[in-house]
Amino acid sequence: MSLEGQNIDKKSLRIIMGKTADWPELAKDCVCFANAHGGRLLIGIEDGDSEPPAEQRIPAGLIEKVRARIGELTVNVTIAVQPRRSETTGGEYLEITVSRSASPSSTTDGRFYLRVGDACKPLVGEDVQRLLEERSAQPWETLTSLRLPRSEFDPSLHADFVAGIRTSDRVKASVKEKSDEELFNHYYLAIGPHLTNLGILCIGRREARARLGTAPVIQFIKYDETGRKVNKILWDDHTLTPMQLIDAVWRDVPDFRETYEFPDGLFRQHIPVYDGRIVRELLVNALVHRPYTQRGDIYLNLHPDRLEVVNPGLLPFGVTPQNILHQSVRRNNELARVFHDLGLMEREGSGYDLVYEVLLSQGRPLPKLFEGPDYVKVVVEKRIVKPEVIDFLMKADQTYQLRQRERIALGLLAQSEGMTARELADALELSDGVEIAFWIGRLPDIGIVRQTGRTKGTRYFVEPEFLRRLDFPSQTSLARIEPHRLDALVLEDVARYPASAIGEIHERIGPEIKRRQVKLALDRLCDKGKIRPEGDKRGRRYWPR
Repeated sequence: MSLEGQNIDKKSLRIIMGKTADWPELAKDCVCFANAHGGRLLIGIEDGDSEPPAEQRIPAGLIEKVRARIGELTVNVTIAVQPRRSETTGGEYLEITVSRSASPSSTTDGRFYLRVGDACKPLVGEDVQRLLEERSAQPWETLTSLRLPRSEFDPSLHADFVAGIRTSDRVKASVKEKSDEELFNHYYLAIGPHLTNLGILCIGRREARARLGTAPVIQFIKYDETGRKVNKILWDDHTLTPMQLIDAVWRDVPDFRETYEFPDGLFRQHIPVYDGRIVRELLVNALVHRPYTQRGDIYLNLHPDRLEVVNPGLLPFGVTPQNILHQSVRRNNELARVFHDLGLMEREGSGYDLVYEVLLSQGRPLPKLFEGPDYVKVVVEKRIVKPEVIDFLMKADQTYQLRQRERIALGLLAQSEGMTARELADALELSDGVEIAFWIGRLPDIGIVRQTGRTKGTRYFVEPEFLRRLDFPSQTSLARIEPHRLDALVLEDVARYPASAIGEIHERIGPEIKRRQVKLALDRLCDKGKIRPEGDKRGRRYWPR
């Protein structure tokens, strides 16, 4: 049975039965799903279990009671309640399917909630206003406010669009067979006698795009080491459609095509300063996921050490900088469908995975995402942290045909001297260490990654023997030292240098060891009576007994 997540939640049967019944809590969960993307509530599965108890049966009349109570306690929530039987245990449970609401959903006492990841988040203040704005209005793409006749399109843009759809390997044969007029309707480029805003963006004339007021404008600005502008390129005349802007930016900015050279045996390996896949993916995200009801330019700010992509508007509702790797929300559904069918973007939810994969495969740091009061900024650093990681990951992938998630996890571990389960979960934006197994995948089984410790103390690192087989140039490090050896090292240091503070001990035995590991070793030695502490907090020093 599926794990809890964005679209699934599990509850005990006690939430709807007996004295422990908590109908307001169940109503809150239904509102959460309705305001997000819909989802399923599995009622009758206890916390920590994956299946219902074998002897569990659903009482007669409970289904109707659930329907009635949810209807009484919620507004704009549509549910379907079905009894289910587990194929594994034979136990029964209820499946409540909550549909995505077209209008804002709330409890009858006026409270709003939203499902974010595997949690139910209350909405207050500006969040409620954003929910009302996004759900109450007709999608911007399908509006026909300019009242342009559907015949008022640019013939060359229309021909390019139709040719792109009919030659795409992502479009069904039944769609390719449609006439030009039917394709208009299928992609909502026109509704009735008028072009929609989406139609004006994709195939409209230049002057019509200018009249929209929010058609995308892109500015590229290059800065020198002192922060002064040294170059500026604008795409602001509305001649190009959003699809054409992607190629135009890549073609017109020569800085994006610069490369590094690295020795590779007798040859030289060329690594792009900014990979085309990264630049294009960030541009696609900026064009597809921006709020077209808000004015503002897209900025590409190129600094000597980094590239910043600044997009007007906030992240789609329910997406945060902490969950963007896993959370997928389409703000402009029809524009996203056009981009996907024309081969300009991957399937929903895979774009940021690609950014992680490419950056890590080139030995670079992960991208940084910032959300301001009315903008979103993504920062990609220019530097390559570990050039040797490039060749290492390429050889590992060629040998074992790694999956995308495995390549991302291996890239993170290869850039470090090992990571704890908590550190790896934080880097992958996971809520807990349990989900790490889905990212590590086969790496431990095929001998690439090794783990030590248990539960929260689990530590992952690249297997040294595997590094040797692939000629990975690495230095001996104490970062992965085992606890009992670290205890002996700390005890020897304190014996030689009595009255030492933790910072002094840490510096002498090896700064590559995390300070927290040193603190744990000192605590263990104190508990065993091998050293004694004096003083508190920052003034604490350690003496041998």
